[in-house]
Amino acid sequence: MLARCRVVEEIHGRRSGAPATRTRPDARGGREADSRMGRPSCSSRPALTVPMHTEVDGEGFPVLMLHGAGVSGWLWGPVRKALPSTVKMIVPDLPGFGRSADRAYVSHRRTVRELSDVLHDHAPQGAHVVGFSLGAQLAVLLAAELPHLVRGVVVISAETKPLPLPGPTLALLAVSAPLARRRRFAVAQARQLGIPEHLMEQYLRDSVATSRSTLLSSVGENIRFGLPVGWSTYPGQAAVMVGAGERTLMHDFALLTTSALPASTLHTVEGAAHDIPLSHPDVVASVVRRQIREWVP
Repeated sequence: MLARCRVVEEIHGRRSGAPATRTRPDARGGREADSRMGRPSCSSRPALTVPMHTEVDGEGFPVLMLHGAGVSGWLWGPVRKALPSTVKMIVPDLPGFGRSADRAYVSHRRTVRELSDVLHDHAPQGAHVVGFSLGAQLAVLLAAELPHLVRGVVVISAETKPLPLPGPTLALLAVSAPLARRRRFAVAQARQLGIPEHLMEQYLRDSVATSRSTLLSSVGENIRFGLPVGWSTYPGQAAVMVGAGERTLMHDFALLTTSALPASTLHTVEGAAHDIPLSHPDVVASVVRRQIREWVP
């Protein structure tokens, strides 16, 4: 069965005026074919499901921003403010989170396929990709498997080696999952993650909306993740970032990630823990701007 396929863009008027929403269904309930790119209509292929919610803001060099588990696109608010008006910011809420919470997170593999569609829709010539935590793992996969769509990649606080004994970890998570819906527990988690007070309510709303299925699937994918073979041959610019105050294991992961791709650069952010996009947005924006300046078509 073909699901109804559409493209929805919410363009928030930080620079371009009032918010607008555009939907392009064709007469058969599918997306119109893009003859310029030679791409088929969505009605000619099975749609995965309703597209993930994606905000597109600005015009210019496209940058795809991928948040981590337990949060959503709002995580990138401080970084977005630090980027210049020459950047087109593409900010999805990944499946299972935020405004895409009505559908469960299934797997990294499936999410990468959907992100490929997001890139084809909003940056068909490629984009710089910046990801945090789980989103950084997705950024690594996109760079490794779809290098023609990834001009440069910024990998922030990513676990890049499978952890031992995932079974007991997930079993414990399954038992404790209902706690995420309790305000006191969620507030404690938010403070561990460095969520600032002005974003606390947004975090709590996302925490309540995250299903048990999404929690188990996303954490399972996160702790089983290893560097894909294609990472070592990625030809674009790559920056790996880790907070100076993060666990030793995260520093080991960052070193492993850069060692596997010798052309990449390692950035240890002083004063940061597992909160770099929120605590040091200017540092992230600086790395993205540098990649854009040095990018060669």
